[in-house]
Amino acid sequence: MENQSNRIRRAGYVAFFLSGICAISSGVVVSLLQEHYGFAYGLTGTMISCMSVGNLLAAFLAGVLPGRMGLKPTALLLGAGYCIGYGMMGVGGWVPLLIAAFFLVGLAKGSVLNICTILVGDNAPDRPRGMNTMHSCYAFGALLCPFVVMLAGRGGDALPMVVLAGIGVLLWLTFACNPFGTTGGNGRGKTDWSFFRSHKFWLLTALLFCQNAAETSVTGWLVTYFKGSGLLSAEISPYTVSLLWGATMVARLMLAFVIPPRNPYGAMIKMGVGCTVFYIGLMLADSQVLALLLLLGFSLSIAGMNPTAVACVGKMTSVTSMGVMLPAAGLGAILMPWAIGIIADGAGLHAGMAANILPCVGMWVFAMLVSRTARREASVHQ
Repeated sequence: MENQSNRIRRAGYVAFFLSGICAISSGVVVSLLQEHYGFAYGLTGTMISCMSVGNLLAAFLAGVLPGRMGLKPTALLLGAGYCIGYGMMGVGGWVPLLIAAFFLVGLAKGSVLNICTILVGDNAPDRPRGMNTMHSCYAFGALLCPFVVMLAGRGGDALPMVVLAGIGVLLWLTFACNPFGTTGGNGRGKTDWSFFRSHKFWLLTALLFCQNAAETSVTGWLVTYFKGSGLLSAEISPYTVSLLWGATMVARLMLAFVIPPRNPYGAMIKMGVGCTVFYIGLMLADSQVLALLLLLGFSLSIAGMNPTAVACVGKMTSVTSMGVMLPAAGLGAILMPWAIGIIADGAGLHAGMAANILPCVGMWVFAMLVSRTARREASVHQ
């Protein structure tokens, strides 16, 4: 049984690593598509937001479908979105096709997050360490994505999408070849909806809403922003994604193995402060070196927010609670990139990106509220 738990947990790590390559490559791919077809900022933001719509729907479906058809069939059904979506992107520049493709990529991204959270959370002896390790695997995949896209791009404009579709097939096979048919939504008895009455649960959801908004806006718009502002050259800009996710991976591994936070609530407050300060600095930066250093600081600050917040859900974690929390939080990843595109078309890309300061401040505020609520709940139970 222990060996099977280890195998399932490793499948979660591998699947999330491959998802990191596919999901974050969308930010590089959308920049390539905009450059190749001359899309407006508003349309670019719409495509990024459509991916987040798929992400939102998948998180809901991944919470509902396992109870009806099993966790593994759900993973195989929704996880196919990477392969199909990137395959469609390689066909041409027809806008409805591209919008549908980004939606399918989002569908895969959201489902893999939900499913891997259950696979690792249910089979990790130390839940916070397991969550940070899983998200480190995602960050490592995200770190590699610009190199994958750029190397494939040497073989033609469509080859990066073909390669990413192939990686999507590997992810699908990872689910297909692992024994988690009875994990998660199956065999758990009556659904527990008690988390609906928890203030802490909803405050954590609001915090994750802001985290999704801030992180997706940066990963989705960063390459386009650096190119458009002229702060970095077109050749260098895509590799800032590697800097962002390299720092994210290092921070998550340190939280998992080197300096695990004794007080996760206090740690989230510090992360929120760091995100706000470094992002404001990034918007004011006027040199390449300063911009890269501030981006590094932002990445280190936001790295542990998601896994730490999800770990704080604690005993309320289930396929059902994740099927509520992750879609609700995912709304931030839909609204903010879209808003940035709309603001950018009207007032310039810098103004659009500056609007992302709001969810950074939101993370700080909700982290403080979660901490206060957790202290109050602890005093009640004593």
